[in-house]
Amino acid sequence: MKRLELGGRSVATPATVEAVPFAELETMPGARGVILSPEIDFPQIAPFLDRLDLVVVIFPLFRDGRGFTQARAVREYGKFGGEIRASGHVLPDQANYLRRCGVDAVMLPDEADEAPWRRELARFHTAYQPSVLDGPLGALRRKIG
Repeated sequence: MKRLELGGRSVATPATVEAVPFAELETMPGARGVILSPEIDFPQIAPFLDRLDLVVVIFPLFRDGRGFTQARAVREYGKFGGEIRASGHVLPDQANYLRRCGVDAVMLPDEADEAPWRRELARFHTAYQPSVLDGPLGALRRKIG
């Protein structure tokens, strides 16, 4: 697997950080990374965020949007400053949504073409919805926000 940065923030997660499944997090006090399956809710992970450097959000199916909610909750409500990484069934056309929810990087198969991802990331520069990113909002959003 290769890591593709989405370019929303620059985060330097040490290469030595290994992510453990959430079920093992409580029994491993030295763990600095966690893997969140879709059924894990924010209140369950919140007590551990201050000791973590990496949160891996799993997308079991491309149409399962719970990973977007998890990423946004961890970044926005948990004030998580470490790396959020998406893994599983993610598609290039989801790149901007992932970034706007606070995801820093995506894990892709080694043979995956990065070009569609880069095209999607460069496609939109204005948004109407608020995001965890600090960036310009569209004219309509500024007017009604």
